[in-house]
Amino acid sequence: MTNNDIFKKLRVALMLRDDEIVDILKLADFKISKSELSAFFRKEDHPNYRECGDQVLRNFLNGLVLHLRGTKENPKNPGEVLSLKKSQPQSEKGNTKPEFKTIQRKQMNRDIDNVKYKNKKKS
Repeated sequence: MTNNDIFKKLRVALMLRDDEIVDILKLADFKISKSELSAFFRKEDHPNYRECGDQVLRNFLNGLVLHLRGTKENPKNPGEVLSLKKSQPQSEKGNTKPEFKTIQRKQMNRDIDNVKYKNKKKS
């Protein structure tokens, strides 16, 4: 099992998005861009695939410990951190884009009546 496989499995198990992983890596003083990060999650035969090194995985795990447990001065309960993430609705996560159907309903012309077709075939 490669470091990329471990990284992918942790990402799925903890339901982490790319921006959250970048923030976790910043906690361990390791800066990486989203495009560099997405290269780790690609298939091995993809041209932009990149092998995840030990340093990246080590810093992610150290940042994850700080994210879940906190520091010695400011400890956190990991169960509470994970439960807050699950209970947080999508609108609070920064997704303020309205749903597609609500946009379509607003654009719909309500002045038009339902039409009954005269040339409808009778069966």
